[in-house]
Amino acid sequence: MPAMINMAGNFFLIGLMGAGKTTVGRQLAFRLGKDFYDSDHEIVARTGVPVTTIFEIEGEERFRAREAQMIAELTQKQNIVLATGGGVILREDNRRALAQNGTVIYLRSSIDAILERTRYDRTRPLLQTENPRAKLEALFKQRDPLYQEIADITIDASELFFSTLMRNLLLTIEQYPSS
Repeated sequence: MPAMINMAGNFFLIGLMGAGKTTVGRQLAFRLGKDFYDSDHEIVARTGVPVTTIFEIEGEERFRAREAQMIAELTQKQNIVLATGGGVILREDNRRALAQNGTVIYLRSSIDAILERTRYDRTRPLLQTENPRAKLEALFKQRDPLYQEIADITIDASELFFSTLMRNLLLTIEQYPSS
């Protein structure tokens, strides 16, 4: 894998749940010498309760309002890598904040890869359904155009080997024109 790259600016990871945003984000931040944030983890730290609890008690709309507040705050930081929640792109203000404040990287993953990664994960409120595949397919159909709308870089995150995905991402970033 390439050595640490020194690059200015922010990098924001978007994509469906289970695409690998947090895992990739941590490694990317390390490789680029940046601070790492995960918007969902920041919400949990601030509220003291898991995202699933916020969904259960307050509903998705209230969670999205909390998320929008967190995105507005985090996108004002400098020299960070941010892993966002899968639904962050549903609000136009979030899409604008991400697009205007950093390089947006869409980790685009197949439904099969996401199902494999999330099959034992009970912390994904939108997947707690009889048919997780149908739910993911519906989410992909709704969200993929929004992810693509703001993505500066799209990486296939279906790859099962993390090292290959990271190598491809770092090579793409090195070739991406600086803003």
